[in-house]
Amino acid sequence: MSSITLKVNGRAHTVDVEPATPLLYVLRNDLGLQGPRFGCGLGQCGACAVIINGVATRSCVTPVSGVRAEVTTLEGLSAGGTLHPLQQAWIEEQVPQCGFCQNGQIMTAKALLDHNPHPTDAEIRAGMEGVLCRCMTYFRIQAAIKRVARGTLSSAAEVTK
Repeated sequence: MSSITLKVNGRAHTVDVEPATPLLYVLRNDLGLQGPRFGCGLGQCGACAVIINGVATRSCVTPVSGVRAEVTTLEGLSAGGTLHPLQQAWIEEQVPQCGFCQNGQIMTAKALLDHNPHPTDAEIRAGMEGVLCRCMTYFRIQAAIKRVARGTLSSAAEVTK
């Protein structure tokens, strides 16, 4: 076991884990964050995505010892009780069906928009192609991303606690 300090959503956390432990396990089991999900365990579906250094990163295949920068999870997107514009757009476009993949979809969309604030439809599809949705809500996902890129949200939502 090793003592490893991670900065997650603006706060430092020290955990005592094996260095090869997947970041996903630390986020969920040690820090109690429920946004990142275990999907395939192979880094192929995207349900476990977090943002590290501006990149949507598959936390199920990222060893905790290799994390050198701040980690942002779905829980870290809202601020002061206000949803992130992507979270608001997801609500307005009624994106989720089962909801399982939505963490990966939103985190990947955030990384995409951070690098390209006004993507074309083709750029959205290319940027999101590695995140799987079993309910097939891809058109709603694309509409939500376009809504944020256009800045056409109806209003910011208050996070209910």
